[in-house]
Amino acid sequence: MADFMLVDGYNVLNAWPELVALKENFEHARDKLVDILSDYGSYKGYNIIIVFDAHSIAGGSAIIEVVPGRLQVVFTKESETADSYIEKLAYQLVRRGEAVYVVTSDWAQQLTILGVGAWRIPARELRSEVLKINRRLRNDYYESPLNHRRREIGGCIDRNIMVKLDEMRRRH
Repeated sequence: MADFMLVDGYNVLNAWPELVALKENFEHARDKLVDILSDYGSYKGYNIIIVFDAHSIAGGSAIIEVVPGRLQVVFTKESETADSYIEKLAYQLVRRGEAVYVVTSDWAQQLTILGVGAWRIPARELRSEVLKINRRLRNDYYESPLNHRRREIGGCIDRNIMVKLDEMRRRH
């Protein structure tokens, strides 16, 4: 069972410098956040729900977009804030026995979600974690072209098998 991470989308957009730089185009900044958290959630095994305020849009109803993987993007309905949506959802998930992390730097919301039994993660702390994981992935899984090594089959299989393959090659 995967843990849940509920993210106050605009709170994070306003806290991460690389996303603040994109604020002239909120749609692009939101898409960038979704991409970043999709990768992070896949690595950590979290079900991530990013919530954006749409409470000031007249006649709006909640919109939930499912992104491939374990990520959902929610735009709240008219007169509903991201904070209230996150607080209700955190309460429901914790009552079901789920582990829930809420990402926000809003102090009042942090106190509320702690009261329902969820954990809080400040937006800047999540950014530090994402950057740390990205560095680890780059260092551990991506090979530099300067360190390129030949990948010959002889270095990957048992010596006895290599000898048999060589004998077969010579016969034909």
